[in-house]
Amino acid sequence: MSISARDLLGGLLDPGSFVNWDRPPLPIPRSAEYRAELRAAEAATGLDEAVLTGEGMLRGRRVAVIACEFGFLAGSIGVAAAERIVAAVERATARGLPLVASPTSGGTRMQEGTVAFVQMVKIAGAVAAHKSAGFPYLVYLRNPTMGGVFASWGSLGHMTFAEPGALIGFLGPRVYRALYGRDFPAGVQTAENLYRNGVIDGVVPVRVFRRIAHRALNVFSGIAVGHAEYSRDPATLDCSPAEYGSLEAIPAWQSVSTSRRADRPGIRELLRQVTDRVPLSGTGQGESDRTVVHALARFRGRPCVVFGHDRSGQTTETTMGPAALREARRSMQLARELRVPLVLVIDTAGASLSREAEERGLAPEIARCLADLVTLDTPTISVLLGQGTGGGALALLPADRVLAASHGWLAPLPPEGASAIVFRDTEHASELAAAQRIRSVDLLADGIVDRIVPERPDAAAEPVEFARRMVAVIARELADLTARPVAELRAARHLRYRRLGDTSVLDQQLDR
Repeated sequence: MSISARDLLGGLLDPGSFVNWDRPPLPIPRSAEYRAELRAAEAATGLDEAVLTGEGMLRGRRVAVIACEFGFLAGSIGVAAAERIVAAVERATARGLPLVASPTSGGTRMQEGTVAFVQMVKIAGAVAAHKSAGFPYLVYLRNPTMGGVFASWGSLGHMTFAEPGALIGFLGPRVYRALYGRDFPAGVQTAENLYRNGVIDGVVPVRVFRRIAHRALNVFSGIAVGHAEYSRDPATLDCSPAEYGSLEAIPAWQSVSTSRRADRPGIRELLRQVTDRVPLSGTGQGESDRTVVHALARFRGRPCVVFGHDRSGQTTETTMGPAALREARRSMQLARELRVPLVLVIDTAGASLSREAEERGLAPEIARCLADLVTLDTPTISVLLGQGTGGGALALLPADRVLAASHGWLAPLPPEGASAIVFRDTEHASELAAAQRIRSVDLLADGIVDRIVPERPDAAAEPVEFARRMVAVIARELADLTARPVAELRAARHLRYRRLGDTSVLDQQLDR
């Protein structure tokens, strides 16, 4: 049974805060039979169309809302309903309001034919304009959401969640049975299956979605909250001269070994130290990769999109594939559209070496990540948290600030692989690690890394303290970067990578 539009608004918004925006439905030519159907739907639901629009307060934040009513002709969208939706989207854009849409619909209203079908173009265009203006668009899919509604404004959210057990899909089961003479495969068109396959971000009841939306809008606002204190003693966030000296004495292979410890903290430990965390999932296009994590969060009150490698999801059999990089590009697009900073976390033993990875475009996705990052119109931070192997690590590297943990490292291949190429064995791995200058201190000297965040002496020995330290440093960098004009950041980022490897420039920087 579908949740009614009124019940949805009652569960989503603060009590008594909803203000209706709806005008009488747009008059269109109708047959006598269609007029009778509309009158019956109005009598059954108390509504004059299949959509309610307006504004209200979501935990004290003003938002625009659109909610379908399935009881009104199966929530189908015709010209009048589409005009109401577009008017609400345009009003939300004009007023600078976040927009929360909750479709439940069988799709296009068949009684109005093709002209109703093409209304989805108009709605999608209005939503795209709203997003282009930098305003959030959140979607909560209810049972059922099918056809053109799912294939237009139901699938354009910056984040998309769904009601548990909801039927969600493109081709309705009844239509499929009529066309093909058999039932649609069971379990495919469910919210839970779409979540598992990276089409939507999660499956939660309305009361939980309300909390998620509140957190997401806190991040999407781009406004820093809380105090600017990152540590009782800010000096403890950085390496002391003595610690730098100790790092210089540590062999590269020791850092490689340390970074591979099974108990070393990863991105999930960092996210336990942040606030307003909202996990996202998949590419939104039917792909999901267990080796990466994607979320919204605040680092000491500083909002950002977070994406990174998940060491707990990587094994010798499970390595990052092209879908992981397409998820990364989703995070870049999200940060760009909503004009919030992007934090990337590198911690990978390397990308997948497989036929599937080659055929599904691993190398082109690395290239697109690099191109997107060097031109992104929002502040960016990259964190070399542990292993940084190959193109999968390089794809997340370009940023306005690059931080490294003491034992973080970056190399074109794992040292064993480099040894196999140069010496045709793996016995020279430690020698190659030293020769290739992969350590954090070498990367700092070569201008690849901007700051080293200390491990005292090893992140695995102090997982919570290290995670808090790293989060505090990221917050400090976010504060600095967001205070600078985006055009200035882009220019500096371009110059940084244009000059990378130019020793004359490095010498000048060291002289200063």
